[in-house]
Amino acid sequence: MNTSPSFEKILIANRGEIACRVIRTAHRLGYSTVAVYSDADAQAPHVALADEAVHIGASPARASYLDIGRIMAAAQQAGAGAIHPGYGFLSENPAFADACVQAGLTFIGPSAASMRAMGDKARAKARMRQAGVPCAPGYLAEDADTDPAAQSDERLMQEAAALGYPLLIKAVAGGGGRGMRLVHAAGELPAAMASARREAQSAFGSDVLMLERLIERGRHIEIQIFADSHGNAVYLGERDCTAQRRRQKVIEEAPSPIVTPQMREVMGRDAVAAALAVGYQGAGTVEFIVDQNLHHYFLEMNTRLQVEHPVTECITGQDLVEWQIRVARGEPLPLNQDAIRLEGHAIEVRLYAEDPTHAFAPQTGTVLHWQPDAARADGTRVDSGIEAGGSVSPFYDPMVAKFIAHGCNRDDAIRQLRRALAQSPLIGLRNNGAYLRDLLDTPEFRMARMHTALLDEWLEQGHALYQGPETDNDLWALAAALFATRTTHSTACQTEVWRPRSVSAWDMHLQCGSDHRSLRVEPGSGGVEVTQRSAGATAVSSQKISFFPSDQAFGELSFLQQDKRRKAVVVWQHGDLHLALDGSIWSFSEVSPYPDSGQAANPLRATAPVAGKVAQVLVLPGDAVQEGQPLACIEAMKMEMWVPAAVAGTVRAVHAKAGEQVELGALLVELTPPT
Repeated sequence: MNTSPSFEKILIANRGEIACRVIRTAHRLGYSTVAVYSDADAQAPHVALADEAVHIGASPARASYLDIGRIMAAAQQAGAGAIHPGYGFLSENPAFADACVQAGLTFIGPSAASMRAMGDKARAKARMRQAGVPCAPGYLAEDADTDPAAQSDERLMQEAAALGYPLLIKAVAGGGGRGMRLVHAAGELPAAMASARREAQSAFGSDVLMLERLIERGRHIEIQIFADSHGNAVYLGERDCTAQRRRQKVIEEAPSPIVTPQMREVMGRDAVAAALAVGYQGAGTVEFIVDQNLHHYFLEMNTRLQVEHPVTECITGQDLVEWQIRVARGEPLPLNQDAIRLEGHAIEVRLYAEDPTHAFAPQTGTVLHWQPDAARADGTRVDSGIEAGGSVSPFYDPMVAKFIAHGCNRDDAIRQLRRALAQSPLIGLRNNGAYLRDLLDTPEFRMARMHTALLDEWLEQGHALYQGPETDNDLWALAAALFATRTTHSTACQTEVWRPRSVSAWDMHLQCGSDHRSLRVEPGSGGVEVTQRSAGATAVSSQKISFFPSDQAFGELSFLQQDKRRKAVVVWQHGDLHLALDGSIWSFSEVSPYPDSGQAANPLRATAPVAGKVAQVLVLPGDAVQEGQPLACIEAMKMEMWVPAAVAGTVRAVHAKAGEQVELGALLVELTPPT
């Protein structure tokens, strides 16, 4: 008698690109799919892609995907036989896995017991020590459940002093860099603990912390493992996730450029042993930190599919979601260890809605242009959860897409990925696309000299990566020519700016960021003549720019400038020009030649840097504050952003309170100058 789980319909308890990715594999295997969605995601791509969708709640939108009761009710309503959790949200929640089993549903993931064994990062590390797997020194707070003093600030500070600095604060229930803080000295510890606790409670429902001695200048290497219900377990090579900022991964690649075959075998054996020690089944990732002497130390095991799993799929030729579904049905692993081969090199970059030039501030807004088929046409895999016309809200992680390139070698993959990023710009809100393209080309990445803290060090040093793209004379001239002729080559602009018919040329005043320029434009039958002048009215350069009919499938515009024919993506919005060229994006607007001093930012008014939730307000009316002193904290896209006082003064009024949602630019605190 066959007692293996049987199901024909799968509910995906997630959103965004991972929901779309799971749905596609399920459809290929013949399964029907059910999406779930909050109010904020009613028009999201994963909802349209699934065979059916069930609404699971209104604001706060993030809480909808964390509500086990609503997810289970949706599965019952849709008649689903299995649930795939994706990653994040409830994917590593043992109570959710238990709820599925109790409802007679198949949970496409490990058992609740395995999750509990590895989900508590402190207990997992203690288990690894017992198993002989090398671990970095740390305070694991193993008695936190029975002894409240184990989590007191005093106890944590004592343990930190014994460990020494620098060290990492980690959420015991955490992952993905959430609830993690780097502390360099004892004076930083209290604020870091409070911040880590808040973020951990918000992301995982637990604020229990552990401490770990930092392995300085280390590399983050993780092993993909798989196990089935028949006693089989394998590892599918390693992934190098060393390029990180704020302990969150930016670039992942497989195989690692520093791992030898012998090292891979040793780490693989340790990873498989870790999985078998807890009776693991399904997909999992065992993460290690590797020091400068290539010694590896266990960090944690993620009991789910990882964001970066596509690079493993590329080099092994396997679909890991298919493996998950087959294992959940009780089938043996599709391959044994000897049959797993690694071919070529794969690199993944994460496209985030954030601004690298402003400390990676999260961004929200409408997607004006997103056409990843341009990159896909050349063989790059793009996993995406957005579409043109949709919006990016403040409720979720800022990652909106992933680009994955697979080449014969590492150089091929880098080259392909840089081209793909340039071909498929995300227009409408600031993002890290150009930053990723430039990072791939740095000597440190190309020569595999990265370490986990390098990107943060570069940020503090003001590295060129964080300066934004240069706006040169040719770019200003191109923008002026586009403004002068936009009704002839764009149907997106609904109104034509009036020009004097009695003159053949006029002065145009453009703004890009904080820069302004005046340019002389003269449209003609052969193109647009653009003249730029210096402050003394002397002509600096004059050039003619011509536009040509081009393939509009990917939103491109073809033009001739300085005897060179090139392509750009041009999007108009409310009279403003968004211009993507060579992988970088600029926004231009036509402005008055007379500056308005009233547009300058008022240093006495502290405003929200992003749309999000007010996590804390630290001041009251009448308080004296110093320049740079934190006034309030905004939480957006699972990140905390502190709003400092721009000048010293006295708090005149507080316009925000903890827990409320605010829009970008909302007034939080007003100051008066010091007397």
